[in-house]
Amino acid sequence: MPAVSPSAGRRERRPPPPLDAAALDRLALRYVERFATSEAKLADYLRRKVRERGWEGAPADPAAVAARMTALGYVDDLAFAEARARSLGRRGLGKRRIDAALRAAGIGEDEQQAVAPQVEEGAVEAALSLARRKRIGPFARAQAERPEREKQLAAMLRGGHALDLARRIVRMAPGEDVSTLSQE
Repeated sequence: MPAVSPSAGRRERRPPPPLDAAALDRLALRYVERFATSEAKLADYLRRKVRERGWEGAPADPAAVAARMTALGYVDDLAFAEARARSLGRRGLGKRRIDAALRAAGIGEDEQQAVAPQVEEGAVEAALSLARRKRIGPFARAQAERPEREKQLAAMLRGGHALDLARRIVRMAPGEDVSTLSQE
C-alpha cells in the first residue's frame, strides 16, 4: 500500500490578494468594531497587514487611516486609556504597571496625565486586590516569616505599587482590618 502524505487531498490555499486603499479601510473598520484600541495600535495593525499581504496602488499610509478613524470617533485614546486603567487596576496592578501598559498601547502623555488621578484614587484598592489574589498580608493564612515577606514585597513592587503602600500591606497581620489603609 503506498504511503499517503498528510497534505494529500487538501487544496492549496491561495495567498490573499494585495491590499488597496479600500481594503485597508475595511480592515480598519473591522478591527475597531471588534476591539477596543488606540490610534497607535490601529496604525501598527494596519502596517502589519500591509507588510503581510503587500500593497497595490499608491503608497499606503496606515497612520493616516488610523487618524481618520480617530477623527470619525471610532477610536478614542482617552476612553481607551480610562478603560484599560480601570481594568488593570481591578486586576491588582499599580501605577507604574498601568503607565507602562498605556505607553505600550501608544497612549500619549496628555491622555496618561488625564487618567493619572483615577489611577491614584484606586491605588489602595488595586494593591489590596493583588494582595487578596496572592494571599499577602491581611489575606494570608498565617503570618509570614521575613524571607516570605520579602518575596511578597517583591511581588507587590512587580505589580507596580508604591513601596510604602506595599510595605504596609505586607506587614499587616492575617485578618487585620484593611479599612485603615484607605484612611491614611
